[in-house]
Amino acid sequence: MNTQLTLDQLRTMKLHGMADAYQELLTLPVQEQPSADLMIGKLVDAEHAYRKEQTTRRHLLRSKIRYPAMLEQIHCSADRNLSREQLLSLADCRYIERGENILITGATGCGKSYLASALGRQACSLGYSTLYLGMNRLMEQLTQAKLDGSYMKWLNKLEKTRLLILDDFGLQELDHLTRLTLLQILEDRYGKQAVIITAQLPVNKWHDIIAEPTVADSILDRLLGSAHRIELQGQSLRRKKLGKNM
Repeated sequence: MNTQLTLDQLRTMKLHGMADAYQELLTLPVQEQPSADLMIGKLVDAEHAYRKEQTTRRHLLRSKIRYPAMLEQIHCSADRNLSREQLLSLADCRYIERGENILITGATGCGKSYLASALGRQACSLGYSTLYLGMNRLMEQLTQAKLDGSYMKWLNKLEKTRLLILDDFGLQELDHLTRLTLLQILEDRYGKQAVIITAQLPVNKWHDIIAEPTVADSILDRLLGSAHRIELQGQSLRRKKLGKNM
């Protein structure tokens, strides 16, 4: 049996997980190599794991997530107003399947973006396409899409993304076009895809941030209808870290 030919054929068919596992099994002594049925099972498992890993890598690369954060790294305590149970309830990402939103608020430096990044990374690891945008970047992309005529294509791309993370909402005033575009994005996603929004101001101040009462009512209606609220508290983690390093 020409094992090298088999390896070459597996790689030609882009079954790289199988090829790597098969090559590793061949290094075992003959008496330790698995039977045919066990070998097939191991090769299939290896290919499945390989494809899942590649999918995660692609999602992470395209997501532009701000921080390399993991849910296991998130500090949960009563002082932060964040419990481990609350975090674990979101870890399976079923909120994405249900089209539910997550609204993370708190003072600057309290870890809002880090938490959003960890949730986004978890979504990528479970196979959900994710896109992380600061509000400034969203407005830049909106302006460019209007200029080059790709506005509808851009909206369609956002609509198909399973998890959209909008960071630093409310740091600057929204113009009329941005308000209407945000409403359209939320309308397209309502009940189908999930949105995570981080903001320094509490949710009850968002109506004033949006400014246009009618549009604000429509935006908040789509955001708050099925939303998990996380109101982070406590001192700035950046200042706390800086104090430890001094």
